[in-house]
Amino acid sequence: MLVPAHRDLPAPAGSLRGARAAEGSVGTLSPSSPGSRRGSLRGGKTASTSPRCGGGERGRADYSSRRAAGTEVPAASLPAPGSPRLTGRRRREPMEGAEEEPLVQCPVCQRELPAAHINSHLDRCLEAEEGEAEPGSSPSCKRPRLAAAPPGSQAAGEPEEARPAAAPPVFSLFHKGRGGGQSPGAPGRRSGAGREEAAAKPEDGGSAAGSGASLARKLEGKPLAEQLRPDTLGDYVGQERVLGAQTVLRSLLESHEIPSLILWGPPGCGKTTLAHIIANSSKKNGTRFVTLSATSAKTNDVRDVISQAQSEKRLFKRKTILFIDEIHRFNKSQQDTFLPHVECGTVTLIGATTENPSFQVNAALLSRCRVIVLEKLSVEAMEAILMRAVRFLGVQVLGQSDQHSSSATGSSSESSEFPVFIEEKALNTLAYLCDGDARTGLNGLQLAVQARLAAGKTTPLNITKGGSADGIVITEEHVKEGLQRSHILYDRAGEEHYNCISALHKSMRGSDENASLYWLARMLEGGEDPLYVARRLVRFASEDIGLADPLALTQAVAAYQGCHFIGMPECEVILAQCVVYFARAPKSIEVYRAYNNVKECLRMHTGPLPPVPLHLRNAPTRLMKNLGYGKGYKYNPMYKEPVDQDYLPEELKGTDFFKERKT
Repeated sequence: MLVPAHRDLPAPAGSLRGARAAEGSVGTLSPSSPGSRRGSLRGGKTASTSPRCGGGERGRADYSSRRAAGTEVPAASLPAPGSPRLTGRRRREPMEGAEEEPLVQCPVCQRELPAAHINSHLDRCLEAEEGEAEPGSSPSCKRPRLAAAPPGSQAAGEPEEARPAAAPPVFSLFHKGRGGGQSPGAPGRRSGAGREEAAAKPEDGGSAAGSGASLARKLEGKPLAEQLRPDTLGDYVGQERVLGAQTVLRSLLESHEIPSLILWGPPGCGKTTLAHIIANSSKKNGTRFVTLSATSAKTNDVRDVISQAQSEKRLFKRKTILFIDEIHRFNKSQQDTFLPHVECGTVTLIGATTENPSFQVNAALLSRCRVIVLEKLSVEAMEAILMRAVRFLGVQVLGQSDQHSSSATGSSSESSEFPVFIEEKALNTLAYLCDGDARTGLNGLQLAVQARLAAGKTTPLNITKGGSADGIVITEEHVKEGLQRSHILYDRAGEEHYNCISALHKSMRGSDENASLYWLARMLEGGEDPLYVARRLVRFASEDIGLADPLALTQAVAAYQGCHFIGMPECEVILAQCVVYFARAPKSIEVYRAYNNVKECLRMHTGPLPPVPLHLRNAPTRLMKNLGYGKGYKYNPMYKEPVDQDYLPEELKGTDFFKERKT
């Protein structure tokens, strides 16, 4: 009896049914022996053949040979008398009254089977795949089901049920990473405890230095800064003023009483790491921690989180901490979304920003949060972080007493077997060049190590403690080459922009030409617009030099025009000349102070402002002359002697704005 088949559908690439369809043998039947799956329909759509049968003709030949040999064939597999023979390209018509069963695709072999058979089929697929992998061999990508069996696996004609029992399967399908089947406790993955164990390795001795091959594996995947991110406050380095032993914030974090915070600091100072530590602590305490980035999140995402937080608080009395990275990217209306929910305690808000919260965060939201100012890391803190990274990588530090030759020898093919060393001076230089940015320092170390491993050149070493050896050495030049230049923290639209221009202004006012040049270079090398600096110099020429050197204003205007004509980097020397001229010029704020006195007089005046005296008014018409406009005015050039004439209103006669007023 023919089993009804479903309508033919396109088969997945690489599947058995797709291969048979390409050969034109779709729809053939092959009988099978008891316990074998050769007689079953693959996918419930067409009668498929086993990869060991090779098609309908081979199946019928196999059936005839077994029958001639006297092998018992079940009646269910025999063709019914008078039943039609299926050809390679004919479709079988479904039986009347037959109902199509839903199909499910196997995630291993991509075959489609009835839903009732998918569980048993999936178990067989996973056990077969685990049995094919040889012990000790590195896991490889999944092979197509039509690929030839590897050496040592079952023979081509051996039924699946005859395979030896495999060990308890490790379902590599559901594991990530290049390892494929690595369990959570395998050596390839490091938890926080694993990092601490790696950090506790000794630094001196040849055995402590990791080889190039093991070091390259540690540097794969996540960046080094992410791998070494601390999980507890005890591992947090730096920010002693905020997170010291007796600080209020540390006491609150240790007692799991997290207030709403705004973490403000430069890049790489530990804002995200502190939020990561709070997240780990809150999860242990049963508090829900949600992370969003203002660079990608929308207002609807925030509303969804707040709605879930309301449900958690109402149903389970569970708190929610919401961490918003780069919170300054939210506009004012988006920030207003947090106000009522932070006020009533629905969510505890933690925001991280590199911009001044006074300018970028709503005042109403600032009043509901505590601003924590994180400073850039000190050189000592950076050295501690870099030493921890070196211990984690298993790289040995070469002190001042250790010597090595300057010329590199060896070949790249053998470099993976040699240990890796780094000069102590290279670590100190990196700690200075990264300018308090831990992320920049760790990434620079990773780049230098990877570059040396890729170059693969070894250096003869003369280590005092361990004698002579060969290894890969990372020097100060390699670190500088990786960073290219000193890392300059400067933001043209942020806090550092105003800090640097203020420092330049005050240095010129104090006649310190060296400091003036330094702050000018900090701004220009950080990417500041030279025309902005030139405009500030024009202002300085009148505000701080004034009449003490009237040519200063001419110098400033000429510098602005020169910057406009030629631009950077050629105009940097024009600005430097103008800055040095202003620093050496005499200073006078007489005009600046007098004008401020006039403005104060106008602000402090009560009642209507006094009218312009009649003799100072213009009289272009006869009517205005008849009204007394211009009457009694003395034209000064017509007199040889000084003219006694009042020019201030009657109420302000005798006022001297150039005299310093008492405040």
